Amino acid sequence: GVGLLLFILYQVRTLIVYIIAACVLALLCRPLVFFLRRRLHVGKTYGAIIALLVFLGLTAGLTFMFVPMLAEQTKNIALYNTDNIQEELDKIYGKISEYSGTSKKAVEDVVDDAEIEKKVTGKVDDKEVPTLLDTLLGIMTQLSIGLFSVLFMSFFMLKDHNAIQRFMLAMIPAAHRERTISSLDKIKNLLSRYFVGLVLQIFVLFIIYAVTLFFVGTENALIVAFFCALFNIIPYAGPLIGAVLMAALTITSHVELDFSREILPLVGYVMIGVTVGQLIDNFVSQPFIYSNSVKSHPMEIFVIIIAAGLLFGITGMMVAVPTYAVLKVILKEFFWENSFIRFWTKGI
Repeated sequence: GVGLLLFILYQVRTLIVYIIAACVLALLCRPLVFFLRRRLHVGKTYGAIIALLVFLGLTAGLTFMFVPMLAEQTKNIALYNTDNIQEELDKIYGKISEYSGTSKKAVEDVVDDAEIEKKVTGKVDDKEVPTLLDTLLGIMTQLSIGLFSVLFMSFFMLKDHNAIQRFMLAMIPAAHRERTISSLDKIKNLLSRYFVGLVLQIFVLFIIYAVTLFFVGTENALIVAFFCALFNIIPYAGPLIGAVLMAALTITSHVELDFSREILPLVGYVMIGVTVGQLIDNFVSQPFIYSNSVKSHPMEIFVIIIAAGLLFGITGMMVAVPTYAVLKVILKEFFWENSFIRFWTKGI
């Protein structure tokens, strides 16, 4: 029975991802729906519709801003003289090699000995490479189905959350229903605060990145700053991706300048801005969010994220904190008699 259940869950794993995404969207929209109901006396149905329309409007607006910016930066990259960059990088590398006592030839010999290119290309068969059109059509189809599914489920989670909760409680033994209701209420409140706090964290990074990019004169600084701050959702790896993206777009925004004397200092300023943003995020924003939302010490969160990353990769790192918060609530409600559980879940 357990094996059959695991097999079924594996087969419907895409649906599970849609349900999780719908839950996250519903939790993000939940404060807005409550505000519309309590302050403006809007019904559940219209409140859910308005909240989802706001989400779609923000998503569409960001997409329409990002696509032209991406097209413009791609054109700048295509027009950029990469030979000059290579010459400048060779000069810089030569100076570093002289200082460190290594040589470019030694690095190239190591790369050749590793046969990286042969190993990578040897695994790829021409017959297995799909056409670009098929790939794009597949991605568009999956995105369309996924978006519709997530919005559809989110709407009913916002509109009929009490009915869904009653349905879940019908499968719980009567002796445990009171604790289950308390757990569900605490979980919804914790996760709502967590995701709202995550939005605040991204906003703080967005301000720091935007000021940095405006200072160095990067084109479309606001859009670039927003998307690089958004990468921070991915713990530890996300900030590195954002830093590389900001550095690359800063280079393409100053194609007319000398690389070593003018562009490299600007990239250095960008890295300083990223470092300041990460220091504020790690020592101010994250402790505030975690202590006020999931009621956990930053050291706990660090260990949980690293462990989830080692076990389940980037996806595990992204869901580690909310999953940990849910687990703490459940343990507190059902195992309160245990002294360790009582100490561990104190404050929830």
